[in-house]
Amino acid sequence: MKASPVARSEARLLVPALMFIALVVAAVASLGTPLITSVATSFHVSLGSAQWTLTVALLSGAVATPVLGRLGAGPHRRATILATLAVVVAGSALTVLPLPFAWLLAGRAAQGVGLGLTALMMGVARDHLPEERSAAVIALISVVSIIGAGVGYPLAALLAEFGGVRAAYGLGLVVTAAALLTAWRSMPEAPEGRSAHVDVAGAVVLTAALLLVLFLAGERNLWSRHLAVAAGLAVVAVVLLCVWAVIELRSTTPLVDVRAMRHPAVAGANLAMFVGGIGMYLLLTLITRYAQTPHGAGYGFGLTTFVAGLVLIPFSVLGFVAGKLTPRVRTRIADPLLLAGSAVVVGGGFALFAAARSDLAELFAAMCVLGFGVGGFSAAMPGVVLAVTPKSETSSAMSFNYVVRSVGYSLGSAIGGLILAAGTDPGHLLPDDSAYTTAALVGIGAMAITTLTSLALARRRSSETNP
Repeated sequence: MKASPVARSEARLLVPALMFIALVVAAVASLGTPLITSVATSFHVSLGSAQWTLTVALLSGAVATPVLGRLGAGPHRRATILATLAVVVAGSALTVLPLPFAWLLAGRAAQGVGLGLTALMMGVARDHLPEERSAAVIALISVVSIIGAGVGYPLAALLAEFGGVRAAYGLGLVVTAAALLTAWRSMPEAPEGRSAHVDVAGAVVLTAALLLVLFLAGERNLWSRHLAVAAGLAVVAVVLLCVWAVIELRSTTPLVDVRAMRHPAVAGANLAMFVGGIGMYLLLTLITRYAQTPHGAGYGFGLTTFVAGLVLIPFSVLGFVAGKLTPRVRTRIADPLLLAGSAVVVGGGFALFAAARSDLAELFAAMCVLGFGVGGFSAAMPGVVLAVTPKSETSSAMSFNYVVRSVGYSLGSAIGGLILAAGTDPGHLLPDDSAYTTAALVGIGAMAITTLTSLALARRRSSETNP
């Protein structure tokens, strides 16, 4: 199927539109992170309940991503994008209106659906831009979807500090409405001759499996107090994922083409994304939590939510820089080697955090290293997956990769919480400083696995191109 390029003037508008939409949906979904404490206070709920304002967005995003990816592979991609953004705007309105806590959760779930649009933005770029241009744009979309958290976090924290939690969520309403208007004016129709059907049975089973996975990742107390129950639910989740894989293999219109996922390059890329995602989000969680730990713990800097959010700015800036550099480097270095190199950089961030964190400048340095590594990794990942993926399956293939990423991020956050909880002495609220070192060492191990997986991909590609 030939791509249908847009006119040059329209392309100039299309590229920033794709970037803006990807940035907005990522930033809005991340709004739950800095507002958890404010939500607990404003709605008189526990911190555990308030945590669901983040978890429910991740869950709905993980579920919506493969469904939207399949719809985006069909003839109604523009309508799918507009309808999804309309849902996100409606959810944003629910978070602003003076309604009970349950409605806030419903609004956050609707906002999380927008996370599924990132893969569709990549599909639009691959279909409607010249090949050399689309590769660079897809890499930047991938990076923007990561650094959106670094953009949204300090802004939301600042608004919450001065105007309350409703004002912070009001930011989400404004930018999502702007994204909907942008999409309405700039999104082209999909190329003709495509069809896409949603595998409803597969979607239901995948939803149940992901619900269990993210629930287990978010409910850390369940693992420490009811280990047998947690282990049993984990087994059920694995069984459901296996059932889902069987359904997809037998379906003539699978939600995700599992057969394509068995290709060594795609399988390796998804494994690298999963383990790498655990490591990347683990370090992000460690640094932000460490920065906000009060001085009374014997470590930490006691930063407010807003000031701690500023620590994420170098993460976003260096991530964007790496994303801009990666397309140029790709002409000399293969994507799997870029993945390996980026994983090493993230591992270096862990090593820096483990060895030196007594000064705030050292935290900024670790965040810079993390941002550069994550930016390079995110920019290189689409090239690995799409090198063996037909154009018509761009949205579907990348949506599965993003589901893997979401689960990896959730597990990274949960693993960090479990390690810090294990390092907290009885009767104490805060973990020992050594628990952070232990978590950093676990992260180094995760990035080592990611590096080895990426090197194996590079070796395989080299053997295929030079028989």
